[in-house]
This record gives sequence, structure tokens and C-alpha cells, in this order.
Amino acid sequence: MIDTYPLLRPLLFSMDPEAAHDFSFNQLDRLERCGLLSGLIGKPLIRPVQLCGIAFRNPVGLAAGLDKDGKHIDALASLGFGFLEIGTVTPKAQPGNPKPRMFRLPEANALINRMGFNNDGVDACVERVKRSRFYQSGGVIGLNIGKNASTALEDASKDYVICLNTVYPVATYITANISSPNTKNLRDLQGEVLLRQLLSALHDARKALADQYGIRKPLFLKIAPDLEENDLRLIADLLLEFEIDAVIATNTTISRTPVCNLPHGNEAGGLSGSPVLSLSNQTIHHLFQYLQNRIPIIGVGGILSGEDVRQKIDAGASLVQLYTGLIYRGPKLIKDCVSALD
Repeated sequence: MIDTYPLLRPLLFSMDPEAAHDFSFNQLDRLERCGLLSGLIGKPLIRPVQLCGIAFRNPVGLAAGLDKDGKHIDALASLGFGFLEIGTVTPKAQPGNPKPRMFRLPEANALINRMGFNNDGVDACVERVKRSRFYQSGGVIGLNIGKNASTALEDASKDYVICLNTVYPVATYITANISSPNTKNLRDLQGEVLLRQLLSALHDARKALADQYGIRKPLFLKIAPDLEENDLRLIADLLLEFEIDAVIATNTTISRTPVCNLPHGNEAGGLSGSPVLSLSNQTIHHLFQYLQNRIPIIGVGGILSGEDVRQKIDAGASLVQLYTGLIYRGPKLIKDCVSALD
């Protein structure tokens, strides 16, 4: 693998973060279409993992949020991920929150974002997934689903079921995102009453879809790193009660303790990167204790090295996902993480 990212990072970090994101993906897409990207990156490392009835080519995946609309699936697959999670998608297209809405905190290897589920809508995303070569060749693609900002919280389950019905034919697995801090009151869905209502609706809808398509596709839940132990114990019980297949821990944090004195450290939104590593690992550890291997945990949050991956696995995760680490370390991080799991 030719690691040119250290040379490119100063240029990218001189740009607005969201503009740098778009620029980077435009270049990756061009390289992939020309057949040059795989030559620069090299062959993906194959470390097969079986989980929830899914065959992953390696245990390191892309976290939701980096490719919200499935516009860059083939380029991302060429970077060597074992699986990709696309989204969050909502029933209707929405612009998300006003810009600027993404901020780098390089002193902390961190980002703060308040994107707000900006996406083209679930139907557009599904069509892009269908057109991707990675999907057509059997690559593992998870679809991460949420609710529209205009949908009342008491009606949230309707939006999730709409998305579940739409993505079910193409998704390898489906993740219900109830933990973003950037859609007003969304995290209230992690409370007992609303979470029970949502999981019950998804359980029944998934059962009907399994009967319709003749295949039961795994359903995951993504939670926040800011929950108390009692909340985690309750969530673990509900995951088991409603036959959720895995839990993704964790999303971004609303805590600002490690970064409050840094430039942009008090911007509204979710904090990701190195400062969330210990919070995420603590959440994984508690979930592992409560779940006792009855369902697997996918660890995400603060991974910037192979050692960070090993900490996630030691805490109880079976797979991991990357996002912010890619911004700071580049594609080589993927192979470093896979190699660390040998």
C-alpha cells in the first residue's frame, strides 16, 4: 500500500471540513472509476468473520455517517473495509442543519458534527446501492435508518418502519439509529417507553418482511455513549426481548469535558474521535456484562490505531467500525486495524 495521506492531509485540513469531505470523495470516485484506487491501496486483507449469519471478509467496517446516501460505495469498498454501513437515511429527503455544521479539533484528534441526517431520502439511497458493483458482487452493506426531523417523536416508529420496508430487499443488515444528538429529541427514543414502542414495531415489521421475502435479515440498534448503567441494563433486556441481532456501541458523545478549552470545543453537536474512545469502551464493557454473549456488540468510537481496536475487542466487541480515524489517519488505518486483530 502506498500511504500518500500524510502528504495530502495538510491540504485537506486547510479546507472547510465539509468541503474537504466532498473533495476527497470526488477524487476517490475518480480513481476508482479509472481502476487506479485498488492499485494504490492494494488488496483488502481477508480475515473472515461469521456473525449474525453474515460472512464478513474482515472485521473492520465503515461506520454510518461518512457516506450518508450511498454515493461512494465502490470507492469505499476499494479501501479494504470488511463491510460498509450507509446512512443515516430517512423516509423523505431533508437538508439537515444549517452550515457550518462540522468542526475539526486536531489537538484532540476529534470532530464535532451537527449534520442532522442530511440525505436524499431512502428511495434514492436504495437505488444507488443497487447500482454499486460492491452490492452486485455480494459485498456486505448495512443500511442505517432514522426519522425525519419533522416527524413527531411519538410517530417515530412509523418512519423507521417505512425505511425498514424500503431497505429490506437490498440491505445485508439494518441498523436503527436512535442515538444521534443532532436530531431534536431523538435520543429520547432510548428511554423505556419509546424504545419498547419502537422495537416492537420493528420486530413485527421485520417478521412480516421475513415471511414476504423468505429471509430474516439482521436488525441492529445503535446507541449513545452517554447512557447510565441502569439505562444500558434496560436496553440490554429490550434487545433480547425483541430479538435484536446486535448492538452498535457507540454514536458520538454530547460530553465536552476533554475538549472544552479547545477551539470549536463548545460547538453544538456530537463529538467523535479520540475523546470518545474510553466512553465507548466503557459502554461496550457494560453491555457485554449484561448481554453475556447472547447478542454481539459492534464497537465504534475513537479508533485511531490498531491498539484502539484491541481495546474494543477486549471490552467485548466482535466487530469494529471506523469514521473519524480515517479523517486523521487515512486509509492505511483500515489495514492497521485488520492486522492488529491477527
